[in-house]
Amino acid sequence: MTKTKSDNNLGFVSQKDIVYNKLLPYADKLDDESNDILSKIKGNLGRAVQLREIWPGVLFWTRKLSTYMRLYGRKFSKEDHVLFIKLLYELVTIPRLEISIMQGLGRLLINLLKKRELLSREDLELPWRPLYELHDRILFSKTEHLGLNWFPNSVESVLKTLIKSCRPYFSENATQEMLDEWRPLLCPFDVTMQRAISYFELFLPTTLPPELHHKGFQLWFDELITLWESVQNLPGWEVHLVNLFARLANDNIGYIDWDPYIPKIFTKILRSLNLPVGTSQILVPRYVTNAYDIGHVVFWVSSLLGGPSKQAQAQLSGLFNSITSFFHPSNHGRWLMKLMKLLQRLPASVVRRLHRERYRKPSWLTPIPESHKLTEDDITEFVKSMMQPVLLAMFSKTGSLDAAQALQNLALMRPELVIPPVLEKTYPALETLTEPHQLTATLSCMIGVARSLVSGGERFPEGPTHMLPLLIRALPGVDPNDFSKCMITFQFIATFVTLVPLVDCSSALHERTDLTELDRELCSASAEFEDFVLQFMDRCFALIDSSTLEQTREETETEKMTHLESLVELGLSSTFSTILTQCSLDIFKVALEKVFNFATTNIFETRVSGRMVADMCRATAKCHPAESLKLFVPHCCSAINHIAVNEEVLNEEELDKELLWNLQLLSEVSRVDGHKLLPYRSDLLQILQLTLHLKCKQGYTLACNLLHHILRSAALIYPTEYCSVPGGFHQPVGDYLPIRDWGRPGDLWNLNIQWHVPSVEETSLAFYLLDLILQPELQQLQRFATGEQDMSRDDVLKSLTIVHHCLLGAGSLMPPLTGEPIPELVCSMVNLDETTLYTGMEYDQTRENYRDAICSVMRQLLHYILEHSEDDTKSLFLIIKIVSDLLHFKGSHKHEFDSRWKSFNLVKKSMENRLHGRKQHIRALLIDRVMLQHELRKLTMEGCQYRSIHQELMRGLLRLSTSRYSQVRSRAQSVLFTALGTYNFCCRDLIPHVLEFLNPDNSSVTQKQFKGALYCLLGNHNGVCLANLHDWDCISVTWPAIVRSGLSTAMSLEKPSIVRLFDDLADKIHRQYETIGIDFSIPDECCALAKKLMTAGNPLPQALMPSEEEEAEGLKRQKLKNSESVEKYQQLISDLLDCLGNRNMPWKFEHISIGFLSLLLRDDHQLPPAAVTFFVKSLNHDSLYVRKVAISAVAGVMKQIKKPHKKVPISPSELCEMIDTKAIVAGDRPDNQWLQYNSGKLPLTQKDWDACVFVEKTHWGYYCWPRKLMIYAPEKEQPKQNLCREEMTEREQITFDHFSDPVFINQFIEFLSLEDRKGKDKFSPRRFCLFKGLFRNFGDAFLPVLQPHLERLVADSHESKQRCVAEIISGLIRGSKHWSFSKVENLWGVLCPLLHTALANITIETYADWGTCIATACESRDPRKLHWLFEMLMESPVNGEGGSFVDACRLYVLQGGLAQQEWRVPELLHRLLQYLEPKLTQVYKNVRERIGSVLTYIFMIDVNLPFTRPTTSPRIADFTERILLQLKPLTEGDEEIQNHVVEENEVGEQDERTQAIKLLKTVLKWLIASAGRSFTTAVPEQLRLLPLLFKIAPVENDDSYDELKRDAKTCLSLISQGLLYPEQIQMVLTVLKEIAGSSSWHARYSVLTYLQIMVFYNLFTFMSDQKAVADVRGLVIKLLEDEQLEVREMAATTLSGFLQCNFLSMDAPMQAHFEALCKTCLPKKRKRELGSVVDTIPPAGLVRRHAGVLGLSACILSSPYDVPTWMPQLLMDLSAHLNDTQPIEMTVKKTLSNFRRTHHDNWQQHKQQFTDDQLLVLTDLLVSPCYYA
Repeated sequence: MTKTKSDNNLGFVSQKDIVYNKLLPYADKLDDESNDILSKIKGNLGRAVQLREIWPGVLFWTRKLSTYMRLYGRKFSKEDHVLFIKLLYELVTIPRLEISIMQGLGRLLINLLKKRELLSREDLELPWRPLYELHDRILFSKTEHLGLNWFPNSVESVLKTLIKSCRPYFSENATQEMLDEWRPLLCPFDVTMQRAISYFELFLPTTLPPELHHKGFQLWFDELITLWESVQNLPGWEVHLVNLFARLANDNIGYIDWDPYIPKIFTKILRSLNLPVGTSQILVPRYVTNAYDIGHVVFWVSSLLGGPSKQAQAQLSGLFNSITSFFHPSNHGRWLMKLMKLLQRLPASVVRRLHRERYRKPSWLTPIPESHKLTEDDITEFVKSMMQPVLLAMFSKTGSLDAAQALQNLALMRPELVIPPVLEKTYPALETLTEPHQLTATLSCMIGVARSLVSGGERFPEGPTHMLPLLIRALPGVDPNDFSKCMITFQFIATFVTLVPLVDCSSALHERTDLTELDRELCSASAEFEDFVLQFMDRCFALIDSSTLEQTREETETEKMTHLESLVELGLSSTFSTILTQCSLDIFKVALEKVFNFATTNIFETRVSGRMVADMCRATAKCHPAESLKLFVPHCCSAINHIAVNEEVLNEEELDKELLWNLQLLSEVSRVDGHKLLPYRSDLLQILQLTLHLKCKQGYTLACNLLHHILRSAALIYPTEYCSVPGGFHQPVGDYLPIRDWGRPGDLWNLNIQWHVPSVEETSLAFYLLDLILQPELQQLQRFATGEQDMSRDDVLKSLTIVHHCLLGAGSLMPPLTGEPIPELVCSMVNLDETTLYTGMEYDQTRENYRDAICSVMRQLLHYILEHSEDDTKSLFLIIKIVSDLLHFKGSHKHEFDSRWKSFNLVKKSMENRLHGRKQHIRALLIDRVMLQHELRKLTMEGCQYRSIHQELMRGLLRLSTSRYSQVRSRAQSVLFTALGTYNFCCRDLIPHVLEFLNPDNSSVTQKQFKGALYCLLGNHNGVCLANLHDWDCISVTWPAIVRSGLSTAMSLEKPSIVRLFDDLADKIHRQYETIGIDFSIPDECCALAKKLMTAGNPLPQALMPSEEEEAEGLKRQKLKNSESVEKYQQLISDLLDCLGNRNMPWKFEHISIGFLSLLLRDDHQLPPAAVTFFVKSLNHDSLYVRKVAISAVAGVMKQIKKPHKKVPISPSELCEMIDTKAIVAGDRPDNQWLQYNSGKLPLTQKDWDACVFVEKTHWGYYCWPRKLMIYAPEKEQPKQNLCREEMTEREQITFDHFSDPVFINQFIEFLSLEDRKGKDKFSPRRFCLFKGLFRNFGDAFLPVLQPHLERLVADSHESKQRCVAEIISGLIRGSKHWSFSKVENLWGVLCPLLHTALANITIETYADWGTCIATACESRDPRKLHWLFEMLMESPVNGEGGSFVDACRLYVLQGGLAQQEWRVPELLHRLLQYLEPKLTQVYKNVRERIGSVLTYIFMIDVNLPFTRPTTSPRIADFTERILLQLKPLTEGDEEIQNHVVEENEVGEQDERTQAIKLLKTVLKWLIASAGRSFTTAVPEQLRLLPLLFKIAPVENDDSYDELKRDAKTCLSLISQGLLYPEQIQMVLTVLKEIAGSSSWHARYSVLTYLQIMVFYNLFTFMSDQKAVADVRGLVIKLLEDEQLEVREMAATTLSGFLQCNFLSMDAPMQAHFEALCKTCLPKKRKRELGSVVDTIPPAGLVRRHAGVLGLSACILSSPYDVPTWMPQLLMDLSAHLNDTQPIEMTVKKTLSNFRRTHHDNWQQHKQQFTDDQLLVLTDLLVSPCYYA
């Protein structure tokens, strides 16, 4: 099938079709069909846009376009492709477009852009700014938090994916434009930093070609990478930087030199895994929440591999070496998931990269230069570095799935390295009976590597020889007693058998001469296949015997299989059928004989074991129908005839077991190729006529199955074989050698699928059966429905069952229902026709259309049953099923299709070859995929026309949905919901009928109908929700109807089920509501593109260009639609308000109605005045819920009526003489000094105030200036303030009147100061927004009324009163943004005394609220505007007046205000620091903690970031200098530092030492507080305090220590985890060496614990510095010889840890050093005289000898899970010291017992490393010899 030929039919070169379409049996018809559909889409979409009809026209046809792509892929020309994208891009970025429409179009656009290799940058360029504006408008919406916009949750991910898809097509200048736009936001102390960096991550293009790199990443790379290098404490935005670098690295492999950064990259990755180190490690919470995303880390690492320097691989090996032991199954923690993810994704990512380098079709994307492609050595190194962790992870507690996927990808690259160790683990696991988990784990890993194993290849030629031994050994896994083992064994066998033809080739040994040695081995092994198949069958028979019903449970009436049994049944039947498919004919015949004998010599019950046996028989019949049917059909027919000869059998309730079993067997074997059934038609017919009318339900159901299967086999299109090689294996061995096909992929272009297409004979057989069987049943049912004939319920049920099975069997032969389309549901100027797809069926018009016949009978029957016997629910259930199939069934069901699609994807994943790609799947999988494509075409039903027949059926369903029985209702509803989603616009037709049941005037409604109708409105979890269609026509009737239903007689709030329904309904509407558009305009740019679409490309549309009259009409309709939308919006609000005005409305419905009203606030249309009045009045409603909603709503209304304030651009350079340099300089510069707070130049007079340029946002000017800085225009150009009442708009008057009314305000404040839930209330942002809006819109008009209340509340210390006044004050301060100077001055005159009182009355309950109040008030405000506040807070925060608590609270409040101001208040920070420094020796703990926290904020601005000037705010270095002076008394003395306890009555100055201790306590609080908050760590300064900390920190973890010691320990733990710059390492080590020489053994001990954590958390930075490694090693070895026993032991532990994470290696000199130490002679024991003093210092010889032993012990313990070559010798050396004096003996014993504990699991393997003599010694040493015997 050549490309060119197929394209000539099309008339264009297709971009990329779905290839599977070309393999369908009717492939030749598809080109014409797709051209026809495509031309309709182009024409109608073009028309719809030009006629400005966004709904329904544009939406209808874009939906068709996405269906077209699902069916045909991108089967259109490049020209069309570009036009579709451009048109959709314009539509998506229409500013006022309704969100749900934007999302739908966005998803389609993503799909069009998905395969970026199809369109190059030359073909397509897209602007970036419209996307940025869209993203900003939605994700940083200014009105969403006020409830003026409701966005769906999914909108964020859609937008992000959309930007990712458009990114490659941004213009070459986009990078510079983006940097200009977002650089000014880079202020690390501000939230805008997160925003800017996330924009960079999302938008910056990284796929520019190399010649444009100077316009791409080179503009920003150095700047951002140095920022990343210098940030130390994982702020939230660092993750975005990493994601950006990962993408950059992946898109530009070979064009960026990453080498200088590699140690830092790996150090930060290792830190990000948050692995536990040492014993008492304290995690900084931020490290966990802001950790890197593993997906991007993997991306980055796999892009760094390769290249000339090979550095990345070295570090990666280091990384895996250092974390390998964490993968061992005995380790477990929350970090494990991350490690497993890393393990699973890294190989996949490397495989993806290899595919891209070697196998991918070249496209316009930049290719990887030869120098940086992965070489064979690179791959080998990579696989080697991963093997150890993967093999450990096989048995992980999280399951073996991750390891299996990793192995699958590693085996694709290096099978010879990967598979042998897995086999080594698998063979023993297959032998053991006691460890089933080991078996399931190894088998699932073997399944992963199956394909690499079986196909052998030059890398691993011996692979296939393992296949048979594995299969044979796996058989015992088919075990009835262990379910999971059974399932994994089935999967294992099926996987291997799918890949290998089971053909005995042993005869080839004699017949062929061209065999290699390996071929001969395989040929002789293949003789065992027959044996394997027979053994497998025996196992299955045993399984079946043990699961017959009698054995598993007592027989009850309704016997279903349990879930587990059905899974086993599925596993068994699919595995057996795979085996038979892959068998040679000889083996098959033996198997068939065996199954036949098993099935016919026993009689099985039909529910469990019978189903399994029948499945096995069906499998034989499917593979070779002719041979199998010849055995089964005659046997079953004669058995059935034999029993059913006597008449009375027909009327028995309980049938003979044998009859049932034969019937079941027959019905299953008839599921075969219809053509092969024809010879047996008369036998089968006779059986059907005998058994269809049995009385026993079980009997006639089986007969119906038989009927269904015969019809199905005859009527459907399906492949008849799934063999792994086309044509099967039936040629003689001489011509064809099956072993050459092991693991061979199917060839997509030569699949040779054998299709079953119904022949004339088969269709006539089907129709004959229908005439014979269906016709009489329908006639009988019709007579029953018209009352002419009586039928018992059982007979009705039997007839319906027959009808249903006929429909299921022959549904594909029956044309769809026909009828008149329902007119006038929507008006549209565009054609909205349905498209029909050809699915290989030509309907025979001459025969009777049974679908119509069944339909008319069912409608009559339904009415009859509902009238006369509504309690016949079983018949109603069946009728519902039949109606559902009449509507949708064309031969396959959606849910079956979905589960097949899912399982297809699972199998594909478990066996695919990602390395070579290009659809190298096995043949059976490819055939399955083609079949799924056929089914997809059958099931595509979108956009069907809604006809009268559908209308009637749906009315019937609605009647059932409101019937008396809940089961009937729920089944009917689910069918109804599916139908609602299928037919266009049918919801509009159905809603009035549903609402009729809720109408309070309709008194005949029963409670059941009422409930049914509510359920119909509620919808199911994934379908349509009628109550909430995004359409004014629907909402404007449903919402008022729901509220009014509260007056219905059927409604009763006593019934909990009804109350719950209303709750669910309201909840669902609130969850799913999205703001509905009221502006549906389409701009002119779109129309121009639509014109092009109609005139360009092939196929040309048949639709006509719209004439000018039509265009004018379109514009008119667009205007009309917009005005109608506004009318309906207002009407809906007035309807809801009417309902609320009804006095009889129950409270519940009042709440629902108010909830609906609150959803209707919008930012593009003001709320009608009546609703404003309602909400303002509701602020004083009795119900708390209503008040809460009203507060939000009024805050929203305030936003709506806000007057816009004029802004003018200024150029920052005019405000101060600055030299505009090109270089980036951030931080405090001369040109941003004017922004900073300067108490000498505060605007204290009207003149200064007017002259002052206020910049409200904090980030402007820190990093760089924007091109144009927007600031507010002078006061006289702004809207007038304080209008008199006559000048106000109606909405303003309403608010004004209420809030000027003292009575209203009294009541309002009364309500606000009630407490809601004691102890749970917090400062409420909603109330703050309300007050901010009031004071912003109305100036100080309400201040006089409120002032007395504020004064009263502030004096009352109740928390709810204090909270209320805090909310009002913060609203006042923020609302006064645009007030005139005189008003502001007046305001502060009122506020300052209030705040004074408040701060004096502050309590433990309220301090947080006051903190929030001040922080909120200062947010985004120029500090010079708030100077009154700051000066007041700064007066004297810590004066001891109100006791320690009030001091702490005042500091908290001040900190809240200053923190919001960030870098703009250096003067205040200096003043505060000056003020606090003498007070650092505070006695009280709470004040100390608070001061610590405040210090963190004072020094926050002192950061060490790139391009940043030294700050003018206080600096840590100067502060540390001053502190160290005061701490002198502690650093000099050598005595222990004791905590100082305050005596109450101490008078006079305490000594310096006591003061120093108190100071130190505060300093510790500061160090602890800043660990998680600052951006960079002041390492040099911390180092100067370290010696002091080491002196204090205790060794044990003991809570009984005092605060000072505990804090010192915490501090050390936190500092040790800090990230170090390479230049800081030597500084730290110098300090540590010095401390290691200190006289306190506690300090020496702590040095070791500090060292462990510090080295691990900076591993690669250390390892890239040879001197540092040597220093650390020297330090540890020196401390091994410490005189204090605890220090020596800790040094050994540390050494062992360093060896284990490969930081140090066990080399000869080290081993020699320890062995030499061990040989130190011990001093002789002297007899002590009685009464002499025992000497406490151990002799030096003992210490050295112990050091040597400890060193050896550390080496041994450093490999807990394997035995390296040097270990046996060391163990022998150690054992020589077993009888030395203590503490040596103790150490040796501990080491040996640990060795035994960790090596016990795999002792069998470890044993092999020792010689026999060594083993003898060991066995003696390890005490209990029987343990390993």
